[in-house]
Amino acid sequence: MYIKTIGAAAVATLVATGAFAQNVNTDADPSAPFSSYRTFRWAPGTPSPVTLTEQRIHADVEAQMAAKGFKLATDQTPDVYIATHVLTQAEPQIVAEGFGPWALGPGAIDVNTLVKGTLVVDMYDANTKKMVWRGVGTATVSDKASKNNSKIDKAITKMFEHYPPSHN
Repeated sequence: MYIKTIGAAAVATLVATGAFAQNVNTDADPSAPFSSYRTFRWAPGTPSPVTLTEQRIHADVEAQMAAKGFKLATDQTPDVYIATHVLTQAEPQIVAEGFGPWALGPGAIDVNTLVKGTLVVDMYDANTKKMVWRGVGTATVSDKASKNNSKIDKAITKMFEHYPPSHN
């Protein structure tokens, strides 16, 4: 048996959305006045450990917000605050190959460590301080920054396809 892992240094440099079967979900407060929101400002979140990745996430969210008619509020109280959270978790995956010693010879068992990543985009009403919308993207992180960047773009685009929510 041998173990393949992604080192701690590599984990720290990876982005939190990724490869296999990207999953994107959104949720919203049905009573929030989404049609009245026009301005936003950034709020503290849980940043990516990679500064360039955090900058890309913010640029992607700002582009989506602009496409929805929002303006970044620099000198006034915004209608909503946006916070992003980047989280990673290592998960072992057992891969068995062959039939084992009772059949045609010894089988091989690999234990791979996959890094699951989550990107969360939260929107809070500035007046009530309550969360009104959340987008969550989860997947396995790639060891290639270009793949992760592409997947982040796709996840954020998918999230904002559901903004404003259809029930409002």
